[in-house]
Amino acid sequence: MSLFPKWTNWLPLCIVGCLAFGGAAVTAAVTYYFTPKYTRVGYEPVQPVPFSHKIHAGELGMDCRYCHTGVEKSWFSNIPAASTCMNCHNQVLKDDPRLAIVRESARTGKAIPWVQVHITPDYVYFNHAVHVRRGISCVECHGRIDEMDEVQHAKPLSMSFCLNCHRHPAAFIRPVSKVTDLGWQWSTNADEAAHLQRVEGAKLVAHMRVQSLQNCSACHR
Repeated sequence: MSLFPKWTNWLPLCIVGCLAFGGAAVTAAVTYYFTPKYTRVGYEPVQPVPFSHKIHAGELGMDCRYCHTGVEKSWFSNIPAASTCMNCHNQVLKDDPRLAIVRESARTGKAIPWVQVHITPDYVYFNHAVHVRRGISCVECHGRIDEMDEVQHAKPLSMSFCLNCHRHPAAFIRPVSKVTDLGWQWSTNADEAAHLQRVEGAKLVAHMRVQSLQNCSACHR
């Protein structure tokens, strides 16, 4: 005579089923939510120096490449040395207390502890020079930096985000001369701009022989 009711025969199967369902749910949640789209968009750290891109790149119209000098020839976009800042600030706001860290860095060579905003995982390879020299503007990945006082993480930079551009490069490409002009459009008319983007974009892709690779090894090396 059995000491347990018959329904207990199903108990192990129920436990296994619940564990499998729970594991699948957790995996789906992590896959969907633990991506840059949900974990980094909107991230806006406080920096050690209140540098305003809105003033420098926006109001003053400084070219991104004046500070980020390596972006056209390197895989990374370098942070400028304090000496670059002091090219202007040895005259402009030269005694402003907000720039004390910059002056000290220029004098001692000690790096300013900037907080990195845009970070790709270690298993992702991204080359700034390849994109910039083929007409992919900074704005496509970083948003309107020229309108930001404090830089924030504006775009998801997820795998699907990158693949969308690689699958449709003509929709994002522009003349190389306009790469750092973040507010540039093909036309002030939205419909005309969209039309020109398709037509002229396709021409640029062909002319510059853009290879928007989609194989895994293009980004995962």
